[in-house]
Amino acid sequence: MERKKFLKTLGAGAAFAVAFPCLHGCSSDSDEELDTFPVPTGVDFTVDLTSSEAAPLANNGGFILKNFVVIARNLEGELVAASQVCSHQQTEEVRFITEDGGIFRCSTHGSRFSQTGTPLNTITNNPLKIFNVELTGDTLRIFE
Repeated sequence: MERKKFLKTLGAGAAFAVAFPCLHGCSSDSDEELDTFPVPTGVDFTVDLTSSEAAPLANNGGFILKNFVVIARNLEGELVAASQVCSHQQTEEVRFITEDGGIFRCSTHGSRFSQTGTPLNTITNNPLKIFNVELTGDTLRIFE
C-alpha cells in the first residue's frame, strides 16, 4: 500500500498522532531547553562521614551529592569525587554507577567517565572534573 493511501485510511487525526512525536523528537533545538550549570570551582569543603547525609558512603558503590560534587565510595572502597556538572553540556546529572567497575555517568545524554575523569564514550571528548579527597578520622575533605 502506498504511503498516501495508507495515511488516508488512518485519517488526519491518527496521522498527526503518529507523526507529531517523531517530528518533535527530531527537533534540533530540543537541547536549548536544558538547565545548565557552571562546573564547580574553588571547591573546598568537608563531609562528616558519621552524619546521616553521608550514610550512603558507608557502602561500596554508594554516593552523595553536595555543592555540585558527586562523592562516592568506589567498588574498591576508596572515596572519590567528581563534578556533578557534566563536561558535555553542563547539566547537573552526573552520578556514580557500579557498572563497568564503577564509573561516573550523566543521564542527560549518556556521557560516561572513568574515575579519573576520562571520557569513556564518544558523546564528549571533554574530561569530567575530578576533585582531591583527604580522609582524616571521620572527616572527608573534598578540594581542588
